[in-house]
Amino acid sequence: MRVLVAGREGQVARALAACLTAAGHQVTALEPPGLDLTRRDSVQAAVVAAAPALVVNAAAYTAVDRAEDEPELARAVNATGAGWLAEAAAAVGAPLVHFSTDYVFDGRKGAPYVEDDPVNPLGVYGATKAEGEALVLAAQPRSVVLRTAWVCSADGANFLKTMLRLAKEREELRVVADQLGAPTFAADLAEAVVAMTPRLMAATAGEEVFGLFHLTGAPHASWHDFAAAILEGAALRGHPRPRLVPIGTAEYPTRARRPADGRLDCGRIARLHGIKAPDWRASLARCLDRLVGPAGEAKTQ
Repeated sequence: MRVLVAGREGQVARALAACLTAAGHQVTALEPPGLDLTRRDSVQAAVVAAAPALVVNAAAYTAVDRAEDEPELARAVNATGAGWLAEAAAAVGAPLVHFSTDYVFDGRKGAPYVEDDPVNPLGVYGATKAEGEALVLAAQPRSVVLRTAWVCSADGANFLKTMLRLAKEREELRVVADQLGAPTFAADLAEAVVAMTPRLMAATAGEEVFGLFHLTGAPHASWHDFAAAILEGAALRGHPRPRLVPIGTAEYPTRARRPADGRLDCGRIARLHGIKAPDWRASLARCLDRLVGPAGEAKTQ
């Protein structure tokens, strides 16, 4: 089956290309200028040329802080462009899987968010992603909007790789302990897309397999919890282990506000697609094996 992936070098796009190809699908992964979400003609031409049976949008403007100063560009990619891609997918009869974020919520619920909870983003990035969700579902009813969080992998720039780099450079790391969410590995997201594909291809608009879904790793954690697991796992593989100090969000100011509690309830995707939230600790171990080396080769600390 032919699959068009919007995005090529990002963490999720790379994982998708590898996982879909391994599953026997023919993957075309495009980024600008081959597929430019800021230009409607580019989007339409790319989809027509690829003639996909399925479209997956793994392209996004994800610079959360910079988005506060570039709202027009963030909106063009995350909202308008995503809508154009959904429109083009509908025109060729292809279902669409579109990735979104926990940042569409304000983090004030005090419990994990379900898909029907009202969105209330705190910044430009979250607002444009929320707009994109609505535009995608309106343009192509045979769409899955998959909200996720804290994405990381062995590729690209992410929190995991930052912690490993800083562990070599510093004796002490200070990490926010009062923001809650869940680490999610790109490979797990890609495997979920592959798993749901047969049902998406067979379903018609209006069926419950389409719509909004949440998928993150499990269990929920703070950034400090995640950092502790990274450093512990890396130390078992002979990597330096600095002191880890918990701090509050107020001690680490950023340009854009983040939701303090972005936990997502992943029950709906489990019920309707049979996909359970993956254990991020197991995925972390596999990623550390690749980035640092097998745990059996640990050095004395």
